[in-house]
Amino acid sequence: MSDVSKRDNVGDPDEVHENDALSVGEGTVDRFVNPGLPEHKHRLSDHSEDGAKRVERQVTLIFVLSLVASVAGIVGYFVFPVGASLGSVRASTLSIGLGLGIGMLGIGVAAVHWAKALMSDVEQVDERHPQRGDDATRAAAVEALQAGADDSRIARRPLLKGALVSAVAVAPLAFVVPMVGNLGGDWNVSKFRHTVWGPGVRLARDPDGALIRPEQVTIGSVWHVIPDGLMNAEHMLEEKAKAVVLMVRMAPGDLTEAPDRAGWSWDGIVAYSKVCTHVGCPVALYEQQTHHILCPCHQSTFDVSDGAKVVFGPAKRALPQLPITVDDEGYLVAQSDFHEMVGPSTWERERYGDLPVSDEEKVH
Repeated sequence: MSDVSKRDNVGDPDEVHENDALSVGEGTVDRFVNPGLPEHKHRLSDHSEDGAKRVERQVTLIFVLSLVASVAGIVGYFVFPVGASLGSVRASTLSIGLGLGIGMLGIGVAAVHWAKALMSDVEQVDERHPQRGDDATRAAAVEALQAGADDSRIARRPLLKGALVSAVAVAPLAFVVPMVGNLGGDWNVSKFRHTVWGPGVRLARDPDGALIRPEQVTIGSVWHVIPDGLMNAEHMLEEKAKAVVLMVRMAPGDLTEAPDRAGWSWDGIVAYSKVCTHVGCPVALYEQQTHHILCPCHQSTFDVSDGAKVVFGPAKRALPQLPITVDDEGYLVAQSDFHEMVGPSTWERERYGDLPVSDEEKVH
């Protein structure tokens, strides 16, 4: 035991060791000292009107650049309209995004440079006060605003004031104009319940557009389907978003058809909208053994063998079914358009004659 160092002895936990801690002020600092405000750095604009004018021109130039960028974003909306190609979408998004981004960035950079190079760096303290101010408080607020305006020297610099007002006024237009312009003059939402599907429209494989015969669709297989001729549609991307279909084949004995949908399938082949009725995600994950289709976004699950009814998840109605048959040449074709609006549930469904809305759907 004599070889064991005293440092290894545990001892009494309540025992006080005078040498275990440093006294205050000996080797450590027991508290942080408020360093206060940094010392004022003298600027050329504080002593030279020419220097102040130079800074004013710099800030004005940044505001003008912001103004030009915002206008360029608005012009880009009209110069690069969104068409059927992804290139047009990319060009439109790039022009609007750059215009809006540089416009807002310019206002921020100009404001910071203005504050650092022209305004004073005096710290102002606003004490806490009741939320409802009295007349004296309101007068003090007006006085503070006036003092801020005087400190910015904006009244003495009309060029800077004009650049600021112009940049701030035009910058939001780069966001508002595309938003309002995309609304257009057509507010008839009933058009969203119609797709390019119709009597005799052939089912084609997505994305190559190859026509499909029933014998090609084996039991357990899943096909991503689009209408034949979709690529030649005027608004191809918009129409494809509404018309995409998931086609599945199962043993006819596994299929349960409602009386009002008798004849909508062909020898175990069924076709349903691929747009989830929850928030519109693409429903494309098929479980062969359970005949379930899973939405990858929020896990809504639909039973393909029973009218694509919801068996799990937040969706409140079944996937719309596309009635199909076979034409004289042996190709799968649609009997008609969908009998209800595709996509997420909306309050317009009853107005435009869709299938009855369930009580659960009305609540949501």
